[in-house]
Amino acid sequence: MESQIEHEAASVLTTPAASHLHDAAHPHIIPLRSQVAVVILTRNALRHWAPLSTGIRLQGLPPAQVIVVDSNSTDETRELTAAEGYQVVPAEARQLNPAALRRLALEFVPWAAVVVYLAQDAILATSDSLDRLVAAFEDPGVAAAFGRQLPRLGARPIEAHASLYRFPGQSRLSGLEDGGAPGVQPQLPYGSFSAYRVDALLKAGGFPSNVITGEDAIVAARLLLAGWKTAYAADALVHHSHRYSLTQELGRSFDEAVCLEREPWLARLFPTPAGEHKRFLRSALSYLSARSPQLFIASLLRALARTIGAQLGSRQTKHGRGFPALFSYNKDFWRCYKAPRS
Repeated sequence: MESQIEHEAASVLTTPAASHLHDAAHPHIIPLRSQVAVVILTRNALRHWAPLSTGIRLQGLPPAQVIVVDSNSTDETRELTAAEGYQVVPAEARQLNPAALRRLALEFVPWAAVVVYLAQDAILATSDSLDRLVAAFEDPGVAAAFGRQLPRLGARPIEAHASLYRFPGQSRLSGLEDGGAPGVQPQLPYGSFSAYRVDALLKAGGFPSNVITGEDAIVAARLLLAGWKTAYAADALVHHSHRYSLTQELGRSFDEAVCLEREPWLARLFPTPAGEHKRFLRSALSYLSARSPQLFIASLLRALARTIGAQLGSRQTKHGRGFPALFSYNKDFWRCYKAPRS
């Protein structure tokens, strides 16, 4: 794994900033392209707008097929969206949960056969990123697909390694019989650049509206249980990564543990591979040794923060109402929290 990441880092991280978006040599022609909807969830997206909109325009998709669900932006996001010709769907404050926003978006694209969800800070890396993702649905058995998230331009080593580790350079088709591979679990999509066959998504119940995180994993698991396959398209590229603080690392692990506590069937069905956390840490230290060995301590502290967050999250129901909101990364969730049914 370490040598593979080193090789991929050499090719990905040396890409000049000015050329991160380029024409594809072999564009895919996707049947029924007019039935593909792109949904972007935004909230004060002004600082991401220029590269985001440039990437979308270069996909060649008509503006009418792009839906922007905006959650109370106070900057110029809605005005910029309208200027591009995209449909703007204002979301109420109580609908801040991303899963609920995804459900809302589907109401505005009844014509879509495939819906693509794109984060506001996920920058399409090639002019055929969208086509390569949607190409997964040429297999009639595929109900969900997600693309490869490269480190954002300017990402520091710890951040870059996390992306390269979780999103390898090999595509994979997965069914229920497939277990998670070390370092990545392709059968459970990541939502920053994911796509769904709409009829299968709706038959599976759509996105759950009362989850703190992991809505893509929950939906994908339901689809797999229903006999569908999922696809990881390593040639469908976006630049998307985050530089998390120690507090944010703890909060994200806290939220993941809360999700698994409230959805225990998900952990039973797709358990984390044995030794995965140690494997990730060894890979990170190997990666850093060749680039920034001075970050060893920072990497170890992040691993400790994730461990503490997971332990706290797994016990959140034993504490008072204010306890989860104190540690959670997704603090908006607790504002409209509904206790799980017993």
